[in-house]
Amino acid sequence: MGILGLSKLLYQECPASIKEEEMKNYFGRRIAIDASMSIYQFVIAMKGFSEGQGMELTNEAGEVTSHINGLFQRTLRMVDEGLKPIYVFDGAPPEMKRAELEERKQKAEEAAAQFAKAKEEGDDEMMEKMSKRTVRVSREQIEECKKLLKLMGMPVVQASGEAEAQCAELVRHNKAWAVATEDMDALTFGSKILVRHLTFSEAKKRPIAEYHMDTILAHTGLTMEQFIDLSILLGCDYVPKIPGIGPHKAWEGIKTHKSIEAFIQSLDPAKHPIPADFNYEGARELFKHPDVVPASDVTIEFREPDEEGLIKFLVQEKLFNKDRVDKGIQRLRAALQKKVQGRLDSFFKIIPKAPPVKTAREEDKKSADMPAGKMRKAGVNGAKKAVKK
Repeated sequence: MGILGLSKLLYQECPASIKEEEMKNYFGRRIAIDASMSIYQFVIAMKGFSEGQGMELTNEAGEVTSHINGLFQRTLRMVDEGLKPIYVFDGAPPEMKRAELEERKQKAEEAAAQFAKAKEEGDDEMMEKMSKRTVRVSREQIEECKKLLKLMGMPVVQASGEAEAQCAELVRHNKAWAVATEDMDALTFGSKILVRHLTFSEAKKRPIAEYHMDTILAHTGLTMEQFIDLSILLGCDYVPKIPGIGPHKAWEGIKTHKSIEAFIQSLDPAKHPIPADFNYEGARELFKHPDVVPASDVTIEFREPDEEGLIKFLVQEKLFNKDRVDKGIQRLRAALQKKVQGRLDSFFKIIPKAPPVKTAREEDKKSADMPAGKMRKAGVNGAKKAVKK
């Protein structure tokens, strides 16, 4: 879920913090990608039904390959543009997320039941809708994606906890430039820059959205601690929401009262009863000090693709077209060997050129060359300007 309604709130209250970009503008950038989120997008994008028949991408043997095909093609597109993707995979979820995961499981079971009913009734539209709600990325699919990326020479990072928190850790310590995910909590975990819509920006005809944390804090006047409190009030994966507190009330509450504690004191308990399991202090601590592998212990290395390994995995095992895989390997080698010009902003800070300062002698010469009438006029105007100052 991430942070409920945060992106819309920032568009309303702090549009200056958001930039629209194209993938080609990230050449030379190391981007830490929430791998599980990307793989889920690939799987759900191909999930559908037409006249009761599945539309998932499969090979000749009937094996689902949507996740492998999507990851292979999108990674090639990224490296073609000079972007350097670092894929980060989820570890064990924190204990505070158990209730959220149980709720998701229950919703998936309800969707499966509705899907079965729609199938009996021959309702293809409802079947497609419910099928997308039952999508889960399996452990086997995750391991296949890790294998693919390693064979392609891409860095793979296994998080100890939440992938977004691990991505933010890499950005904070300059191992990556930004986090790429759809979940806004990457900002709450402390990432300096968040990139959304990177994976499917072209397919969905929407620009990449780039959020800058320093600009958010500067324009809103919030501290990082207050931003975390705002995120908790909006709705996160770790605690339930306070009834009746929507984005506007959460925003005004933190802006006015500065903390969750003070905001709660101002609420009418009859209108806004605080849930018994609203452990906001625990959620706050989790956002400030998440379970991550220290960035100093993470090695980021881009390697030559394993041509023999890719042919064996994609062509022999997964029955991909060999010519297509060979072309992909060529693109990987070209991207790795290509000498990309260094980004100018990584070396210099461009400062506007100041106008030249005239010496007293030059000013005297200018006055001497000026006709008397103009001198008097200039003198009067100069005096007026001095008075105005």
